[in-house]
Amino acid sequence: MTATRRSTGQHHGDLRNALERAALSLVAERGPHGFTLAEACRRAGVSVSAPYKHFADREALLASLAIKGYREQQRRFGAAVAATEDPAGQLAAFAAAYVRFAAEERALFDITFLAGLDKDRHPELHEAGTELFDTLVPVAGRIAPGEAAALDLLVRIAAAAHGLALFLQQGMLPPGRDTLADAEERAARTARALVEQERRGY
Repeated sequence: MTATRRSTGQHHGDLRNALERAALSLVAERGPHGFTLAEACRRAGVSVSAPYKHFADREALLASLAIKGYREQQRRFGAAVAATEDPAGQLAAFAAAYVRFAAEERALFDITFLAGLDKDRHPELHEAGTELFDTLVPVAGRIAPGEAAALDLLVRIAAAAHGLALFLQQGMLPPGRDTLADAEERAARTARALVEQERRGY
């Protein structure tokens, strides 16, 4: 029997991925709030009833993409941390990788952090975020003794990197220092400064 194809050439079996790719391209164009599920269907070349086989609504589709965002972060951050054994260098590399992820995967970044997804409704998002931090807390724990102190240090470094990522996106960095490379360097430098503060006890 010949498999039925949609107008885009997608197999029925690839419906989930087709919808995710369509939603990702729409987010890249309009942001995470700028499209409807029906538009994602049209972009994927499927009927408006098709997504309900996989996603209850638009938020469920975005939640699935947010999980992909967390997994991509974990892959990138893991590779960055593995490049050195020095914990300060590892946290600096994490901060730089955070900024690069936001720049290179802006749609995933926006979905993960700016879509306003309900983590009570989608507990898998909370689990993915916790898992991501859990892989990095031991690195911070080599500098800040105790799980609470290590988590606090990691949050401060992540918050600084997040702010720099948004500043870069919005053109808010100083002229002449507004490239991705500059933002990565600034994030790494800030991480090292926070590590030094932690080591000095203030």
